[in-house]
Amino acid sequence: MVEKADLVSIVLPVFNEEELIATTINKLEKYVETRNERFELIFVNDGSSDRTVQIIKHHASRKPNIKLVNFSRNFGHQLAITAGIRYTSGSAVVVMDADLQDSPEIISKMISMWQQGYDVVYGQRVARAGESKFKKFTAATFYRLLDRITSIEIPVDTGDFRLMDRKVVDVLTSMDEPEPFVRGMVSWVGFKQAAVRYERQERIAGETKYPLKKMFKLAMDGITSFSNFPLKLISIIGSGLFGIGVALILGCLIFSFSDVDILASVVVAMAGAVITSVGVLGSYIYRTFVASRKRPLYVVESAVGFTETVSQPNSARTGSVVRFKVANRDSQSNPT
Repeated sequence: MVEKADLVSIVLPVFNEEELIATTINKLEKYVETRNERFELIFVNDGSSDRTVQIIKHHASRKPNIKLVNFSRNFGHQLAITAGIRYTSGSAVVVMDADLQDSPEIISKMISMWQQGYDVVYGQRVARAGESKFKKFTAATFYRLLDRITSIEIPVDTGDFRLMDRKVVDVLTSMDEPEPFVRGMVSWVGFKQAAVRYERQERIAGETKYPLKKMFKLAMDGITSFSNFPLKLISIIGSGLFGIGVALILGCLIFSFSDVDILASVVVAMAGAVITSVGVLGSYIYRTFVASRKRPLYVVESAVGFTETVSQPNSARTGSVVRFKVANRDSQSNPT
């Protein structure tokens, strides 16, 4: 199965990473030089406002295996991954962050397991260097909660760092989810999957691009995409409050409690339940609304390093992606 590794694509979403992107590129280039496989490095710029794009273009002008997909604005990390894998040509596709917290050397282990017949090899963190206790606690809690309430098995302590066989990528590119939760989608797709356990390193420079607000949104996307537990919870709460209401009414009749006090308590409890229900139901309705708008998932302003317009399977046909114009390498400029 070694011939399958003829070309391996590495997708790296980037957002304002000028402090470290050159180091990342140099380290990846040194890594691929040690391998027998051919590699393409596809960077997806998610609306950076610094010199990230200029630096990548500079390196792409010297290395034909470095390519750039440049978003017209910030569409988010998960859509950057979605776009990146649609531009890949490799028999295997690796998704990783550009901050080098996930070491390129781990890719070798992933490729080895892929060559043994696994279709998905995901990185599973046994340690997370440089992260606060709060982030470690909330991440661990989220992964375990998600594992319990979803109908599919999403491995705990994993991010988006993984290798996927081409057939897995082809299925993912046919899934036009406007607010994708990629790691959940990969689990939903199925196929033969395995883990590579590793210790996540500290960022070499810059700050995390996943603050608490984005982490919360990612968690909500994961829960509402792959679980109906919130809806079941509403039913449980509603049933419980109804039972309490009946008990209070019976208590009023038996023990002559104040009707006003009991009525006020029931009204407050039911109002809280209704508000909670509306909020959770709203998240599901909103997802349906977004899907019904038929807006593009993302808009690519330009692409660097591609010799011709890249076909967008399914999504281009259904109008969920705006096609891009390929930029010639002659038009690339060095960073200033």
